[in-house]
Amino acid sequence: MLDAIIAVTLSAPDLGATERAYETQLGYRIVERAEVSRSLAKGWGARATRGRDYVLMQPTSGEPVYLRIVDADKPAPGYAPLRTYGWNANEILVEDPVQLAPLLKEPFAIIGKPRPLDFNPNIVAMQVTGPAGEVNYFTRIPPTGSIFNLGSAKSFVDRTFIVVAGGPDIDAARAFYRDVLKMPTTDPVATKIHVLQDAYGLPREAETRIGIVRFPSSFLIELDQYPPAAVSRPTRRGHLPPGIAMVTFAVNSFDGVKLPWKVPPKAHAEKPYDGRRAGVVIGPSGEWIELVETGASR
Repeated sequence: MLDAIIAVTLSAPDLGATERAYETQLGYRIVERAEVSRSLAKGWGARATRGRDYVLMQPTSGEPVYLRIVDADKPAPGYAPLRTYGWNANEILVEDPVQLAPLLKEPFAIIGKPRPLDFNPNIVAMQVTGPAGEVNYFTRIPPTGSIFNLGSAKSFVDRTFIVVAGGPDIDAARAFYRDVLKMPTTDPVATKIHVLQDAYGLPREAETRIGIVRFPSSFLIELDQYPPAAVSRPTRRGHLPPGIAMVTFAVNSFDGVKLPWKVPPKAHAEKPYDGRRAGVVIGPSGEWIELVETGASR
């Protein structure tokens, strides 16, 4: 059902600081600056966001995968990166994490230094917290490609290509994406994720069960089984969840589609909808999933 990632939405306590960080340090450019309309706030099921400022940003490459930053006004008490269920990481293609690392400064903070992946040393990744309490993975995939045909960076810092949802039950999460959203998924495997070990004070030998939701090309969703100490994300009534609030996906058509809608589809004039219908579904780990009817596969 899902063809591509269109946007990752951050709910940011300091919109200005978040916007500047992505613009000056990562080269993202502003596509649109506006206020959340009544229609859009209602369409998200987050009426308290009406009138809040937001920016839509795009990587230097010009790839149509956006970062949307919405002013949250203030932090959500009880929220910390990687400690709650929902969308927890935004993985972004970059040309070279080793070169990027010394260029990053506050409000970004490196929590995982650049290192080759165990299963493929040609892929190098680092992990960084951001100004909205989000976690970004910055990853180099060589031009020779990857087993999932994910592509390579076309600019020094490019587009989102993977989003990571953490939850209490990876088998339930996998079943939702497989059976409800009709996506191919992989069997969960156990692996070591250092930033999760650090976030929960776990030993280095601790493993996390992860699974993959596969797209036709260019994108993946990673599903992580979080430790027992993780909790549901604290979200103020009528607001977006803090941190990575929502991920927006392209869907060819809503015709004949039956989903457990939080908000049924309706048309929105703003970018990146451009008059197309969009609706919101809540995933099994509390992740907000926005679906946009694009009319054609990527």
